Amino acid sequence: MRNRAMWAGLCAAMAMATVAAQPAPQGARPPRRAFDLTTPRPIPARDSVWIEELTWMEVRDAMAAGKTTAIIAAGSTEQNGPYVPTGKHIYVLRATAEAIARGLGTALVAPMIPFEPGAASATPGTLQLRPETYEAIIEDEAEGLKANGFAHVVLIGDSGGNQRGLANVAKKLAAAWAGGPTSIHFVPEYYASWEAADAAWASLGVPKTVDEGIHDDYSVNAIIATVDPGKIRFEERRGAGKASINGQSLLPLDTTVANGRTLVEIRARLAIEAIRKALAAR
Repeated sequence: MRNRAMWAGLCAAMAMATVAAQPAPQGARPPRRAFDLTTPRPIPARDSVWIEELTWMEVRDAMAAGKTTAIIAAGSTEQNGPYVPTGKHIYVLRATAEAIARGLGTALVAPMIPFEPGAASATPGTLQLRPETYEAIIEDEAEGLKANGFAHVVLIGDSGGNQRGLANVAKKLAAAWAGGPTSIHFVPEYYASWEAADAAWASLGVPKTVDEGIHDDYSVNAIIATVDPGKIRFEERRGAGKASINGQSLLPLDTTVANGRTLVEIRARLAIEAIRKALAAR
């Protein structure tokens, strides 16, 4: 009996050793190694407000240094006329959301949402989500930021189609998070700042003209040009004699970029004022 038990134990040990010695199945991921959340950062931090551009250590240290507000910015992927890309609002947000975060001094920008709610479309390049899917994505990202330890989550949308879904999520989570360490705020003033940007054209020497009805305007082109003139197809348009929008010239490019920076400042200032007011009210 004793010998049988010893033999069974030896067989079991040999079987375990054989399994352990076998290589992992091809394509299988190795187990994730546990790491210490307090490990010091080994290199200087990158100067960025975009969470996806930062390492986890840089995010951690930025939060410890006071960047405790996270901005979720939503755009869209849709038809925007013949000159600007379907991700128009995302490229606008690359300029405005960064300006807002840097102006606040206490914020980082979470990965942007490139969709707005709506129905499937036959228009090439237009991609939308069911409202419940859209709101679930916003909600999950907000919950993730809360779990990360951010004190405030701010929702802004650059497209009109974003507004209702963002408001719904903010209302739902404000109730669910009440009394907790994290607050959430929808800031409609950001979207409304488009009107202030358009109202500034005269002061920039840009004449107000008739809308050609192609879902595009001077403010959009000028703001995107501050990020990358290639995104508004500037060289192609100039070569084709199309370097204008609604009769408003984009020439010279330097002037358009300078005007775009002014429009970014206008929109960012109004959003920053609204965000600070919302956080103070909390």
